[in-house]
Amino acid sequence: MGSNQSWVTEFVLVGFQLSAEMEVLLFWIFSLLYIFSLLANGVILGLIRLDLRLHTPMYFFLSHLAVIDMSYASNNVPKMLVNLVNQKRTISFVPCVMQTFLYLGFAATECLVLVVMSYDRYVAICHPLQYTVIMSWRLCTVLAVTSWSCGFFLSLVHAILLLRLPFCGPRKVNHLFCEILSVLKLACADTRLNQMVIFAACMFVLVVPLCLMLVSYMCILWAILKIQSKQGRRKAFSTCSSHLCVVGLFFGIAMLVYMVPDSNQREELEKILSLFHSLFNPMLNPLIYSLRNAQMKASLYRVLQKKPM
Repeated sequence: MGSNQSWVTEFVLVGFQLSAEMEVLLFWIFSLLYIFSLLANGVILGLIRLDLRLHTPMYFFLSHLAVIDMSYASNNVPKMLVNLVNQKRTISFVPCVMQTFLYLGFAATECLVLVVMSYDRYVAICHPLQYTVIMSWRLCTVLAVTSWSCGFFLSLVHAILLLRLPFCGPRKVNHLFCEILSVLKLACADTRLNQMVIFAACMFVLVVPLCLMLVSYMCILWAILKIQSKQGRRKAFSTCSSHLCVVGLFFGIAMLVYMVPDSNQREELEKILSLFHSLFNPMLNPLIYSLRNAQMKASLYRVLQKKPM
């Protein structure tokens, strides 16, 4: 590098580049959605904690999903809201790397937790008589700890590889937050190793888990079709439909962002998709699970009626 080049100590988050009036409007809309997502996930956590009927493996993993969604949104949305009403949209280098680390960590962990939840549904429907033996609390704890550990280990690898890169300008991140692909575009060195690790991580936390879930649900569908009563088939499928909705939203968007070749025309679309991941997905998950889950609705009704749990 030339001696007259200065190292970048902070980045500028470009954002959507809208009019001041539109950004103020988005600030209030996004603030309400963010508060609602925190409250909705908080309600799910509270119901699972208070209602002994929900102390099952399925809701144990759902509580982890709620924690991830709250953390996921809180990592990106507050800074984004500040930038909507502040013309100085800078973020220092270290907080930027930390934001990237947490974003990738929570995203990878959510992928793995969703796989574990699909396995739980597979055991419940395909091996119902052995469910309590197979899905023991020890196994559930091991699966949850493994999901968190693997997710944040992968994120740590990305962060270390990012820290080794020199950044000497430009310093404008064309995104709403420090998303790793947008930050890598500003590096003053070869980023092929970073790109290869990102691709390998996507295979590990997106493609392979999605294939495993497809196999699980093919087995589940086959088992449901063999159920004689129509009511039994409907009840069995209803326990999986919520999870399928969440998987479709999360994995579909993630694969569009990280597995489809990049182009300048896709940058604005990627901002919207990442916004959906950070803001709308954490809000939709509790709605999907509460509106489509009879046990959650019954538990909420008992709480509102102040009946014993």
